[in-house]
Amino acid sequence: MNYTRPQILQFAPVFLIFLFLTSPSAAQVPAQQPDSAATIRQIYDSALVQGHSYELLRQLTKDVGHRLSGSAGAERAVAWGRQQMMHYGFDTVWLQEVTVPHWERGKPEQVILRPEGSSRGGKPLQALALGGSAGTGPKGVQAQVVEVRSFEELEALGRAGVANKIVFFNYAMRPDFISTSRAYGDAAGYRVNGPSRAAKLGALGAVVRSMTTALDHVPHTGTTRFEEGVSPIPALAISTLDANMLSQALKTGKPQRLYLETHCRTLPDKISYNVIGELRGSEFPNKYITVGGHLDSWDVGEGAHDDGAGCVQAIEVLRILKAIGYTPRYTLRAVLFMNEENGLRGGNTYAAEARARARSMWPPWNRIRVALPPWALPLMAVMRPSPPLLPIRNCCTPTSCGISPEGVVVPILVRSSRRALC
Repeated sequence: MNYTRPQILQFAPVFLIFLFLTSPSAAQVPAQQPDSAATIRQIYDSALVQGHSYELLRQLTKDVGHRLSGSAGAERAVAWGRQQMMHYGFDTVWLQEVTVPHWERGKPEQVILRPEGSSRGGKPLQALALGGSAGTGPKGVQAQVVEVRSFEELEALGRAGVANKIVFFNYAMRPDFISTSRAYGDAAGYRVNGPSRAAKLGALGAVVRSMTTALDHVPHTGTTRFEEGVSPIPALAISTLDANMLSQALKTGKPQRLYLETHCRTLPDKISYNVIGELRGSEFPNKYITVGGHLDSWDVGEGAHDDGAGCVQAIEVLRILKAIGYTPRYTLRAVLFMNEENGLRGGNTYAAEARARARSMWPPWNRIRVALPPWALPLMAVMRPSPPLLPIRNCCTPTSCGISPEGVVVPILVRSSRRALC
C-alpha cells in the first residue's frame, strides 16, 4: 500500500508504541509514570495541538536566517536558542564555548566556459564557491580544464597533466545505492578532498559536480578541506546540468577553458557557542539522554531541514515533557551544536568535554536521517534506556533504532553533529 506523508505520520506513532509494548521484556520495564498511556496521550496532544515546532522553525529560518559559523547570523542563532530555552523554563541553560572557523563567501562567484583562445564572452555556468575555497579577486583565473571521474584518473595525469590547469571532478552520485546517505558519502569525497589533491599537483583551481541525483541548474555548496601545507585554490561546485554540458564539450576533443572568479576569504577563528539546556533527572541526574541538532547553516540558504528541524525538535522534546509535568528519571539534554557544516568543532568540543568529565550518555552516538514528526522524540525520551544497544539500520521506523540485550526495541534519538549530509 502507498501512504501519503500525512498518513505515514499518523501511522508512525502507532508503530513505535507497538514496537515498545510488544517487545519481549516490555512487561519487565517499570512504569515511569502512574499512567503511561495517559502520558503518551498527553505527549501527542501537546505536540499535535499545541506544538511549537513550526513557529520555532519560522523564527530560526526567517528571523535569524542563514547562520554560517563566525557570522553575525550565527551569533543571532546562539542568542535565539538560549532565549528560547530560558523562556521555556528548562532547569539549566548554558553556553559552551567553541572556537570556530570564519570563512566568508564575498561577492557572487563566476564560472564561465570559453573555447581555447578566447578571453571574453563564453557561457556562464551556475556555480557556488565551496566553503574553504580561496578567492581569486576581481581579475579571476583562466586556464584549460581537464576532466577526471576518480582520484585514480587524477593521479594518472600527475603533475604534468594537472599543473596550471583547472581540474573538473565529474563524479555523479550513484542512483543504484538505495540509501541516499551512502550515495552522498560516496561522492562527497571529491568535493571535500578533491581540490586539495588537485592543488598538490599544481592545479590553479577546481570545480566539482554538485552532490545531488537531480538534474537541474541548482549548484550545491558544501565544505572542502585543504591538507596542512597545501595552499588553498579556488574551488567551486557547478550544477549537474552544467556538469553534463561541460563534459560533452570536452568530449569534442577541442581544448576548453574555464574562467573562475571568487571573492572568498578566510578570517581568524572566532569564539562561538553550543547552546545546551537540561531537565534534571530525578533518579539518575548524572546520566544523560541527549537529543540535538546543529545550529549553523550555509550562507546561501536558511537551513530549514539541515538542520533547523533538528534544533527545534530538540527544544520541543524538553518543552513538551516539561509542559505536561513529566519528571524524567534520567537527565534530558538538548544540545544545539555550532559548526557542523565546515568544521565539526561544536560536536568535537562537546564530546571532548563529556569524555573529560566521564559523563554517561545514552544512547550511543548515531544519526537520525530525517526530521521526525513533532511528537516522536518526546515519546522516545520517556522510554527506559537499556544500554548497550545493537543498531538496526533502516528498520521501517522514521529513525534509526536499537535493540537492547533484553530484546527491547528502542529508537536512537541523538541527532549527531557529525552528519555526513551538509
